Amino acid sequence: MFRCLTAAFLFLPIFAAAAPRAGHVFVISFDGGNPEVMKQADMPNFQRLVAEGAHTFTASTIVPSKTLPSHTAMLTGVDIAKHGVDWNDYLPIRGPVRVPTIFDLVKQADPSLSTALFCGKIKFRHLWKPGSIDVFDCGGVYDEKPVPASEEKKLVPSLQVAARAVLYILEKKPRLCFIHLPDGDTLGHKIGWGTPEQLAAFKDCDNALGQILVAIDQAGLRDSSTIILSADHGGKERNHFNPIPEDIHIPWVAWGKGVVKGHAIAKKSIMTYDTAATVLWLLGIDLPAHLDGEPVREAFAE
Repeated sequence: MFRCLTAAFLFLPIFAAAAPRAGHVFVISFDGGNPEVMKQADMPNFQRLVAEGAHTFTASTIVPSKTLPSHTAMLTGVDIAKHGVDWNDYLPIRGPVRVPTIFDLVKQADPSLSTALFCGKIKFRHLWKPGSIDVFDCGGVYDEKPVPASEEKKLVPSLQVAARAVLYILEKKPRLCFIHLPDGDTLGHKIGWGTPEQLAAFKDCDNALGQILVAIDQAGLRDSSTIILSADHGGKERNHFNPIPEDIHIPWVAWGKGVVKGHAIAKKSIMTYDTAATVLWLLGIDLPAHLDGEPVREAFAE
């Protein structure tokens, strides 16, 4: 009897470690989010979550710091050498990413867990593998049929992305939801990083964030949700492809359930692929051995 009880107690930490730390996780990415530029923009919702949650403005993305490779690292937990997505357009012939995404891993752990991806650029289609995402929405819900050629450069403004995400959050209450807000990058390439036009674009992104936060509240998910705010890359002048701080530094903010309040994260080596590891850790899913990322535990009261 003593041996049985001892064995049972030995297994308790394993089961405890697998318990979800959050009932719902939302990852919101500000495309082109140079932290120093975002600090200049009128972004009260973003700044509130920074102040109330845990944050750093010196996290780093991968090199090259391009939208699709960087978001692929964010959502797979591995660097470009492993995920292999080295292109930055929607190229149907390339097919989906070949390594598991966080959506794959969530579904493998429990097929009943709901997942959703809302984006402003159709190139995110490369991150959708059959059975991994319950809804893929880029200004409309897509099925697994080929994307029409006329839509291969599709760009959906952040407020429209948010409006569609809001409806889904209220109705479906997803366990894992990724939302991409593209406007900062769009105006950065068109006019320049840090210009009044780009600051106005980031204000629109912040309004989109505000709508998402209201939806999370109205869906009754506030107390059970953790929100991660980040970016795929920064930018300088009208590009973001160089290995310089302006291009590779990104914000990383956690807010909500389990987050240490008002905490400036001391760790200097947070990488974008740590976001994937943190999401899995929050949802109580075992981290695969192949991950390059690790959970940002400092942001949470364990």
